Amino acid sequence: MKRNGILKKIMVVFLSLIMILSVLSGCTDEDAIAPETETETQTQVETQTETKITYKPGTYTAEADGRNSVVKVEVTFSDSKIEDIKIISHSETAGLGDTAMEKIKELILSDQTLAVDTITGATVSSNAILLAVEDAVKQAGGNVDALKQKVAKKEGEGKTEKLEADVIVIGAGASGVSAAVAAADEGAKVILIEKTGIIGGASNLSWAGKFLNASVALENQVVANIEQIIDNWIENNHYRVDAAVLREYLTKSGETYDWLKDRGYETTFMNFFGEQMYLLPDYSVREPLLRKMLANSVEKNGGQVLTETTGKKLITDDSGSVIGVIAEKSDGTTLEIMGKSVVLATGGYAANKEMVKEFFGFEGVNGGLGQNIGEGLMMAWEVGAKVPDNIGGQMLHQTLARATQDLKKDFEPFKASYPVMLTYLPTLMNVGPSGARFRDEAYTLNAVAAANTSAFHGPFHYVIVSKAQLDALEKEGMNGVKAPRLPGMPPEFYFDFTDKFTLDNPWEDVYKVFDKMVENGHGFKGDTIEELAKNAGMDVEVFVETFNNYEEACRTGKDLEFGKDPEYLIPMGDEGPYYAIIAEINNLGSVGGLLVNKKFQVLDNDRVPIKGLYAVGVEALGVLFNDTYVGNGDGIGFAFTSGRLGGMQAGKYALGKK
Repeated sequence: MKRNGILKKIMVVFLSLIMILSVLSGCTDEDAIAPETETETQTQVETQTETKITYKPGTYTAEADGRNSVVKVEVTFSDSKIEDIKIISHSETAGLGDTAMEKIKELILSDQTLAVDTITGATVSSNAILLAVEDAVKQAGGNVDALKQKVAKKEGEGKTEKLEADVIVIGAGASGVSAAVAAADEGAKVILIEKTGIIGGASNLSWAGKFLNASVALENQVVANIEQIIDNWIENNHYRVDAAVLREYLTKSGETYDWLKDRGYETTFMNFFGEQMYLLPDYSVREPLLRKMLANSVEKNGGQVLTETTGKKLITDDSGSVIGVIAEKSDGTTLEIMGKSVVLATGGYAANKEMVKEFFGFEGVNGGLGQNIGEGLMMAWEVGAKVPDNIGGQMLHQTLARATQDLKKDFEPFKASYPVMLTYLPTLMNVGPSGARFRDEAYTLNAVAAANTSAFHGPFHYVIVSKAQLDALEKEGMNGVKAPRLPGMPPEFYFDFTDKFTLDNPWEDVYKVFDKMVENGHGFKGDTIEELAKNAGMDVEVFVETFNNYEEACRTGKDLEFGKDPEYLIPMGDEGPYYAIIAEINNLGSVGGLLVNKKFQVLDNDRVPIKGLYAVGVEALGVLFNDTYVGNGDGIGFAFTSGRLGGMQAGKYALGKK
């Protein structure tokens, strides 16, 4: 009864979110809103087409903020038409944001409208090009309101298509692509559907995965003690894991390296502080490589890859076995896809703020994909899948500075990243919203430790930096504040300034950057510690005591509160100004939501497999962790490996193999 109550509450929250997203963001969940009648739609379209839009001919330059930086375009107009759109410059994610912008560009040109749905999974990049083109339209004297109202009727509304396959895979991230390819390798006809227009999902944003004792590691005489790793893993997760699935993953992950390499998706081995890690291919080639894998297996075997197609409901037979999927294409066409097994690889629910807050209490940043709002989990729960006890697990993995994005409007990427770099240094003082220290700042040297120690104390924390420290940074770079090594940020954080990302590079314009941070509302400043505390909303008495205790620890070399290593105790001095950087935690994704066995079959409330239903990747990851992700490269490693193994099992089941 308790689980039924939770499920009912989840469904209410989920459906409410769908309606909100549909109204506010223009995403493609049109079925969540009551549709217009055919007559109303026809009248609207006919009225819109009567409005003649004219422009002042010429080419106009415009720009708007994207996910990573400013997106700049050149738009060419005739007197009655948008003739061309050129994307002049951007730093959007290769294979994700840039692909979305190209699709938006094509839609604007083909339909001559600004009423274009954003590309699911790349909403910020989509909005950037829409806003930039809108600005160009204004410059050309065009009627923006009319262009926003010029909505073409969806061609497929009211239509239903029926398809058949042996295996249906929902979601085309790393785990979904691997599952589809593995099932096809078994000889199965596979239909893979993906709600966005992009193949690869979160793997397009990740930097490395883990595959233990792969051939290349053994060739380099790097051998992991897998039995010891399993024992430590189980103990570190308080024994609340599925040991059978854990063993399946860790003992067979090495095979995945060769499996991917044989199919053209080659990763690069590195010994990362004693761990076997594998760098993924260059960001720009990842999606093409995955599409090639699908072409050489799924499509070659008579299957299909359907993008911009969203799974809506699982179809079951009288016995409760899963035998198909109801889906919807972006043009409104309903698909009824019948099969013998279904693999869920839909990426979890981390973009569903209500679900994350309800199950985990986290209110930080969703650094994962915006399309991951729990649809796959909801479909499985509706056909009887068990809601796990650790449903709230999340992948908290990086520290962010709220200031970074807006600072990039006024400064080059290196300078704009001053605040975020300081959030990764153990030699600065960290305090919670009240003004109290909450950890040994050396935890900032480990991404998982840094993220979880912060999140336990609230949605953000402050990194305190003083005049003396800023002066040292300006003179000597990070060596000036005795940084033990470069900040442990993921490569994509410093990709645009690798030549300047050194410990000894002096930080120019430090005060200009930090004053702009404060002006933008992403940090605070005070000429005294009391003024800083007041401006930041901290308890003045608490912060003053914290500051004085920390300075005493720096003077004596003894941190009586948290035991911080003396080499990291760097005094702040008694001269202002002082700054507080707002630091937030990046949630890369939810962890789990379904229980699976070692064949990656989804289990019901009695922990019995639901026939025909499999889950891989994030949806199944919760069986490996207690309440939060504590791995390093295991998210991607498990995605590829579980996809490969789960897809193989789904293919065998569909074809009646043992």
